[in-house]
Amino acid sequence: QVQLVESGGGLVQPGESLRLSCTTSGRFFSSDTMGWYQQAPGKEREWIAAITGAGNPYYSDSVKGRFTISRDNAKKMVYLDLNSLQPEDTAVYYCNVVMANSRSRPLIDNWGQGAQVTVSS
Repeated sequence: QVQLVESGGGLVQPGESLRLSCTTSGRFFSSDTMGWYQQAPGKEREWIAAITGAGNPYYSDSVKGRFTISRDNAKKMVYLDLNSLQPEDTAVYYCNVVMANSRSRPLIDNWGQGAQVTVSS
């Protein structure tokens, strides 16, 4: 069974940065396209970034230029650097394996617990 585990969330002030991490088990990681999703309070979970096995990144317009996705295939880790955080970035962030030809579509039904990010002064 595939497991997804996110970490690195926390409480930060506006303008600060955080790095989120995600590890997976049960899959051949290096060929997977991985994605990050954001679920703000009271809202649906939304796709925000993806990275192919070769390291090509893709972003939603809402985070392009502020968030950076990266991966370390040797460690089976994918990262999301959140920069210039604002209160509206407050959300739970999830990772998932995504479809290579439809990068916003998650493949794993069993989501992880997510990483809570709270941006507040």
